[in-house]
Amino acid sequence: MAALRDEPVYAISVAARLCEMHPQTLRLYERLGLIKPNRTDSRNRLYSDQDIDRLKQIQRLTRDLGVNLAGVEVIFNLLDQMDQIRAEMQAETDRLRTEIERLSPR
Repeated sequence: MAALRDEPVYAISVAARLCEMHPQTLRLYERLGLIKPNRTDSRNRLYSDQDIDRLKQIQRLTRDLGVNLAGVEVIFNLLDQMDQIRAEMQAETDRLRTEIERLSPR
């Protein structure tokens, strides 16, 4: 199911409508590195459902919480770091579990 969520399917005009934003706003967010839409061979932007969710998250942070775009970038970087740490912890937990099973008497 996650593979479907990251499939680029929406043109910039559709993505902008879904997020109730101007297409120029989406271009700005891309220039700032807050969003990275896929590009077709003809260089058209295509957005996935995950991209739409991220755009809506930017909108919530800026409109509802008053966070500026620099703050949004910091928040996204921290969330990415948390995801990475969570994945590393899970890998270490799995490794330790395997080691415990290997060393346990049967």
